[in-house]
Amino acid sequence: MIWIVLIPLAAALVTAMLAPRLSPQSRVPERLAMLGAFVQAAIMFFIVFQFATVATFSAGPWVLAEPIPGITLAFHFEPLSLLFAVIASILWFATTLYASGYMRAHGETALPRFYCFLGISISATLALAFSANLFTMFVFYEILTLSTWPLVVHTEDETARRGGRTYLGVLIATSIGLFLPAIVWVYQLAGTVTFTPGGVLPAETSGVVVSLLLLLFVLGVGKSAVMPLHRWLPAAMVAPTPVSAFLHAVAVVKAGVFALAKIVVYIFGLNISSDVLAHWIIWLPAITVLLASLIAMREDNLKRRLAYSTISQLSYIVLAVLLFSPEGTLAAGLHITMHAFAKITLFFGAGAILIASHCTKVSELDGMGRQMPLVFVCFAIGSLSIVGLPPAGGLWSKWFLGQAIVASEYPGAWLLLGVILLSAILNSIYLLGIAVRAFIKPFSGAATIEAVPWSMQAAMLIATGMTVLLFLIPMPLHEWLVVLTLSIR
Repeated sequence: MIWIVLIPLAAALVTAMLAPRLSPQSRVPERLAMLGAFVQAAIMFFIVFQFATVATFSAGPWVLAEPIPGITLAFHFEPLSLLFAVIASILWFATTLYASGYMRAHGETALPRFYCFLGISISATLALAFSANLFTMFVFYEILTLSTWPLVVHTEDETARRGGRTYLGVLIATSIGLFLPAIVWVYQLAGTVTFTPGGVLPAETSGVVVSLLLLLFVLGVGKSAVMPLHRWLPAAMVAPTPVSAFLHAVAVVKAGVFALAKIVVYIFGLNISSDVLAHWIIWLPAITVLLASLIAMREDNLKRRLAYSTISQLSYIVLAVLLFSPEGTLAAGLHITMHAFAKITLFFGAGAILIASHCTKVSELDGMGRQMPLVFVCFAIGSLSIVGLPPAGGLWSKWFLGQAIVASEYPGAWLLLGVILLSAILNSIYLLGIAVRAFIKPFSGAATIEAVPWSMQAAMLIATGMTVLLFLIPMPLHEWLVVLTLSIR
């Protein structure tokens, strides 16, 4: 298991050591990153095919260190972590392939530094995924924040620095001010921070304490971007497009909702009585779903519109998790997967549009669908997945989320279902509307259309293909998640 974490780190360190000896035009860094990503993806597929049963996850944690008695830096191989690691590994390969074309076509410099921190970030993401306790999760949560900051400020201009300050400030403040105190509180209550099926909180813990603790985690895991702690995500859009794609689909935001899902499942437990939870907490993600969608409709900058779309879609996952049910956990796992492939498709499309036309605003895209049909077809399929329409995989995650809400005992279930349906309508307006105007409206001819590098097109096709494949063949993933939900109760 440790090799899964070390492969991207090794690629990053080798790149860093070779960087002073390489010319600015050298392709060694991207080739090292590509090799590491390919090997990582191959290993993950081998693991999935060889160890796809819950019985294989019975081994105890692998302890790296014990800084203080009872608090360990440890990793554990379990089904929820493996699912996230598979997604991250596939999309790391796609992102690296995409970046190899984008960074050179856009004239970006400091490529060894870029690939170095990209590798460190994916390594931190995987370490967080396989964390055996809250302490380990917190350590690599912080490492992920610090290692992605150089990617956000990669261009080193004033706009990037300003966005980087917001990014770092919000994420550090929430983790130190809210996430860490919540971890300490859990240790005080339970005497352990180890992830345990069924949860660790004592049965006699009062409903008020459980509710306050849950609120601290929901807000403290700032990477889940629940409003009002969301400003860092649009601010991070100053980064190069491969970084934006990486942040939204692979690393930061997915790490946030995954961490929250793991906390709910293994710290609180799915069998916790619903009457001890403050019912209003679930309305934080519900309100975020709607408000972020409304803001997205007004954004003309394409990447910022996609950023607010991500904020909305992340809250679908948070909402599903806060249902505290096996059905909700299944829906959350499905949406993590479906959204990852759909959103990276959209960002890949946004980057291709920038490279080909130098356009960054939605209002500039009229008629471009006929000039770049492949790009906008891929963009349309990614949009369909976000909305929850065929032939894209997002249909299934929305379907099972709706089922989980209806099956829940929450008194406002039908109102929550209405929120999801209204959000889907808003999604179709601000995302599908882009593809519609690109194909229907006349082309102004103001922009000169240039060729998109083959590696960018290939990465787009991989992401789009997975989005369609998950619609056509959803059952292997669904069955895996069903087994998962049975194993964690």
